[in-house]
Amino acid sequence: MSERRTKHDTLDSFQRTYRSLLRSSGEIQIEAMVEPYLMAEPVLHEGARSAAPDAAALIYSSLRLPACMGQVRLLLFGQSHEVFAQHGFGDVQSWQQVTAPGRRRKMYFDGEQTLAVLIASPSDIDDIIPMVLAYQIEWNKIYRLLQDPALARQLQGAESAQAEAEALAALGLAPEDQARLRSIWGARLGAHLLAMGERRKRLAVRMLGGALMDYQRATLRWWWHVEDSTPLAMRDRPIYFVSSNTHALVNLLSGFALRHTDELLGFIQGQRHASLMEEYEKIQAMQVPSSRENFFYYVQKKYQADTASQGYFAQRARDEQGCGIHRIASEFYLDVDVQIMELGKLRPDWLDPRLRVEGIERLAESDALIVNIDYPLGMAAYQILTIVARSVGSIRGVYVLGKAATLNGKIGDVLIPNVVFDDHTDNTYHFAPCFSAADVEPYLTYGAVLDNQKAATVRGTFLQNRTFLDALYGEFLTDLEMEAGPYLSAIYEQSEPDRTPHRQNISFFRPAYEFGFLHYASDTPASKGRNLGSQNLSYFGMDPTYATALAAARRILTQEIERLHRGR
Repeated sequence: MSERRTKHDTLDSFQRTYRSLLRSSGEIQIEAMVEPYLMAEPVLHEGARSAAPDAAALIYSSLRLPACMGQVRLLLFGQSHEVFAQHGFGDVQSWQQVTAPGRRRKMYFDGEQTLAVLIASPSDIDDIIPMVLAYQIEWNKIYRLLQDPALARQLQGAESAQAEAEALAALGLAPEDQARLRSIWGARLGAHLLAMGERRKRLAVRMLGGALMDYQRATLRWWWHVEDSTPLAMRDRPIYFVSSNTHALVNLLSGFALRHTDELLGFIQGQRHASLMEEYEKIQAMQVPSSRENFFYYVQKKYQADTASQGYFAQRARDEQGCGIHRIASEFYLDVDVQIMELGKLRPDWLDPRLRVEGIERLAESDALIVNIDYPLGMAAYQILTIVARSVGSIRGVYVLGKAATLNGKIGDVLIPNVVFDDHTDNTYHFAPCFSAADVEPYLTYGAVLDNQKAATVRGTFLQNRTFLDALYGEFLTDLEMEAGPYLSAIYEQSEPDRTPHRQNISFFRPAYEFGFLHYASDTPASKGRNLGSQNLSYFGMDPTYATALAAARRILTQEIERLHRGR
């Protein structure tokens, strides 16, 4: 443990620098953080010191920042809209709401130069500060390169796609990087880069609030909104808590797509999705091992963007209400949507056929609920599980599904840890997970399932460098993610009479309820920005997503059926 800490002292120093600077009541120039950032040598920005653009770092940060960043000068951080109002910025919710394709976060742009960012926990700061630094560093590299009149003229005069590609190559952008930047900024990539060449980027940040109580208050008010949005008496009912996404579990439990395959096939035929039709025909002919059910879930997601789908999704909403599925969109505070499923109202004949476990008819007697939240970021996981556990009748289980980076597997593998090192607390947690490889393998087609793994909860994607990763790998900590440690800290405090300690080895002999983590590998640190979550969920990414969701759903259903058999 001490060796691991020694090996990322520069990361600690960088984190202490920006956290201490953000205690100031005024604006902090991003430039003041550049040197400690460079000293940290983040693995996602290995070309930071080079004069040449690091396209991977620019792509990664641009995917996770809103498109208006070119106009932004000042970023304001606050836990709620009330915090912004208290500091004289009025109602930021009246500003333009903006989004980023690769990160869920509530952000509002005033149309001029100020971006208001709602933060759910200190992990949001650990996430966004390095990203903004990477963005500014790479912007200013392009600015400096375009001060060369010859390069600027070449880019300005590029009238054909080939000429523009050659000009971009002269800037140091490889063809594959040009393609990825076009997918973010659109076809006018050259014009966008020329705009970057007109001025240096001088971003500033300012923290509003930031006390622990501010984060707790924002999380509590987020949960009040959930309670107020449904008539269900959650304070008196048993709860199965799931942290995953907003599509897999509800698709499996409603089965709506599987009852409307003709309309979905009509969509891909009408839109001439030749590759999807070819895949479907191969599935039907058993020429590929892909799941027919997963295929239709993917097509349904594509169909949602089609204007002709309004009637389809209106009927889906009615069917979901009819089988006890409630969707609650996040309106304020945390950007975390919630779904609540009443197990007693699920229709066994509608379920995905892979969920029809023995005794499924007993569910009609159940008063239990599934509370499924959209995967939070970092320490927000601790805040959410703590608030939910205090607010419901009882927690029957916690099931965490999400992406991870892997140091020893490949993209698409599923990792099941039984040891987690938490970089927030320096604790190492040992536990018996409620999942094993056998729970996932029947439903995973293209990857491998690796159980008995050792995971590391890192503080941020940029808060890793080569020496830190080497130290983790040397201790077989090869499953890297951001939420397991905070969830385990919350579980500890719900199982023990004291607060979570630090720098301890903790074994869960008698946890308050069962729990488990299913991580699907969406990234390797060496890939630097190429991962399943960069933009839209890929067809390939459906395989581990639904394999893990099936394992969790089957576990919940069988546990609830056993509880009903026991009569409690």
